Amino acid sequence: MQNLPNDWLSLLILTFVLGMKHGFDADHLATIDGLTRYNARRNPVLARYCGTLFSIGHGGVVIFIALGVSTLAGQWEVPAWFGMLGAMISIAFLVALGSLNLAAVLAAEPHEMVRPVGLKGRWLGKLGQASHPLLITLVGALFALSFDTLSQAAFFALTATRFGGWQHALMLATLFMLGMLLTDGINGLWIARLIARADQAALVASRVMGLVVSGVSLLVAAFGAARLLSPSVDAWSDGKELGFGLALVAIVTLSFFAALRLTRRPATAFRM
Repeated sequence: MQNLPNDWLSLLILTFVLGMKHGFDADHLATIDGLTRYNARRNPVLARYCGTLFSIGHGGVVIFIALGVSTLAGQWEVPAWFGMLGAMISIAFLVALGSLNLAAVLAAEPHEMVRPVGLKGRWLGKLGQASHPLLITLVGALFALSFDTLSQAAFFALTATRFGGWQHALMLATLFMLGMLLTDGINGLWIARLIARADQAALVASRVMGLVVSGVSLLVAAFGAARLLSPSVDAWSDGKELGFGLALVAIVTLSFFAALRLTRRPATAFRM
């Protein structure tokens, strides 16, 4: 995040793409999965919008932090260690999440649907079974209180000060939320569909997405580690953040649509 584009349009596009990528975070997927499953029988309509409500709460905190930082920061320069620490924490979480989700796919019984595995969701307590729109939004807001998310909001705000004041920071934070809203909202709808159709097609689709989430998490972690350890890799990747972000979003999106297509196939197509 320390090498954000100097061109405003490129920065806008990158911020939206990063929001979409953030929405595919395994912790997000796991928590939305749990909230959707809990509300599937109690309130099917609410269950379909758990992802949307979650991302609204999450994005609201990002906007608040970005506005605060852009207002108070002035000409403050981000310390070099700040970006380094954020990268190391992000890599550690990605490795843990990728490994846990890969293990979940491999350990799942043939008749079981693979559920995303997260880390933060284990700290939610009873909020993990929220059945009110405001409480689901609160869960999303609580998820934003992490170093990774807060550092992203701070970097957006500090970068926006090069182009103007708090209005530019607001625009970046809003685009980040909209990107996240797109992926998390679609994810909530898709999980509700899987729950409603618990046949062989849904079982295969859940494994496809589980492997993709695990693979992308481990791939991003490996690339991040390579950038930290190798100056040549860091120099080569400088300025290519937008391209990498688009590539990752494209991979996950295509996998998502492939999994979605599987759920539309009749169950007889998977019988031997």
